Amino acid sequence: MPATTLRPVAVHVQEAVPSRFHWVLTERGSGNGWAEIQRAPAPAATYRQAMADGLLALQALIDDLDIGPRSAAMQAPGPHGLPRRHARQASSDAAPPPPPAKRSLFGFGPAR
Repeated sequence: MPATTLRPVAVHVQEAVPSRFHWVLTERGSGNGWAEIQRAPAPAATYRQAMADGLLALQALIDDLDIGPRSAAMQAPGPHGLPRRHARQASSDAAPPPPPAKRSLFGFGPAR
């Protein structure tokens, strides 16, 4: 099984205008610089809401929350020897997994 690499992805909140909070997802590159990979399409009224929305956006990038975001080129194989991301897409006959019983947003509470 090939080694997997955990992607260094972070979520933070910016307030360019007072009381207008935007979540931002960034990823550290090979030179240790951070590059924006996604941003809130619209501002939130509170830091709490922006952070909760940003954590949901981060969660949406992750195929398997038990192992975290992985580099696609180095991802461990799933069923049939395909990388997990491709194996999930190929198995359209399988029932979708049930939603999590309780969403945890690291103390920021559920989004809207």
